[in-house]
Amino acid sequence: MTAYPLTSLITLLICLLMLATGVNVGRSRGRYGIKAPAVTGHEMFERAYRIQMNTLENAALLLPALWVNAGFISDRGAAALGALWLSSRVWYAIAYQGDPAKRGPAFGLSMTAFAITWCAAAWGIARVLLH
Repeated sequence: MTAYPLTSLITLLICLLMLATGVNVGRSRGRYGIKAPAVTGHEMFERAYRIQMNTLENAALLLPALWVNAGFISDRGAAALGALWLSSRVWYAIAYQGDPAKRGPAFGLSMTAFAITWCAAAWGIARVLLH
């Protein structure tokens, strides 16, 4: 059996982040009186909603690349990149909720972590295919 304990841990933490952003949206619905299925109505709710959606969109891109990276390159390296992505997405969420104009650096760092993860995964596959 091949185990990827570090990548597994990061994956669970990413799931926890997705859950937390969803809970935040639910709380914001109640706090600002936004009834489902509405997704507009109060700026602070809309920020929470966009944080959740942006996190889900980015996680959907990251997670497959993270696991391909872990399988073809390294559990430790994939987990390190996943941790960088995760920490930058937490930073992004905090920055966006406070002032959307300040989310840029955190977004850039998370996209850099994704790009490196994806490139490493692609390199891992190419190495196997070329041998």
